[in-house]
Amino acid sequence: MITKKITFHISRYKKGLIDPPRFYTYSLAVSESMSVLDALEKIRLIREPTLMYRHSCHHSSCGTCACLINDFERLACTTNVWALGTETVTMAPLSGFPRSGDLVVDMNPFFKDIDEDWTYLRPSQNRERDPGPDTENRFWSRFEDCIECGSCVSACPVFHRNPEFMGPAALTALHREMDKMPSNRNRLLKRSKKDRGAGLCDRALKCSRVCPTAVYPAHHIAELQKMTPEE
Repeated sequence: MITKKITFHISRYKKGLIDPPRFYTYSLAVSESMSVLDALEKIRLIREPTLMYRHSCHHSSCGTCACLINDFERLACTTNVWALGTETVTMAPLSGFPRSGDLVVDMNPFFKDIDEDWTYLRPSQNRERDPGPDTENRFWSRFEDCIECGSCVSACPVFHRNPEFMGPAALTALHREMDKMPSNRNRLLKRSKKDRGAGLCDRALKCSRVCPTAVYPAHHIAELQKMTPEE
């Protein structure tokens, strides 16, 4: 098996132990098929058993492994090490969130403006082309594309300037909820127009660039900015 020697610089933090945070360096033989998550698993197994990171699905469905890889928000499970094209890989936790340890952050700020009763299902966008097994079922649905990885919030310059900003993920969820629940449309739109809402977005578009599932939060925020609530 052909391998390359890759150097990983990983930001480490453990309250009271590695505090303040600092980078630790690990060298690893990496095969062509290895993802960054595979490399983290190998480092933890053979070099550093206390290394903290999150993962679950290993195929970009859960979003838990998102972190900064070479200063860009990515999913560790789908980022191929060789494809990065560098002999050094720098890793740090997502920005703007309270840090729990090493590459793990507290995601509570991400969820604070996403209501618990907002549904994870939405009408399929492909009903005419692919109507599903029951063409008479008006409620044929699909899961939302957002995997709640936090990358869009980490990349958002407005969120870093003003942590009270609702953020791209919450505003996107709100905009989609308006379509799913027309009876709540005006109430939700008014909520998006508050001081912490869509008006703060300055169209940096970074949220859409880093989204691993092509949700395009910037588009949803722009749509909210164009709308006017009823009095």
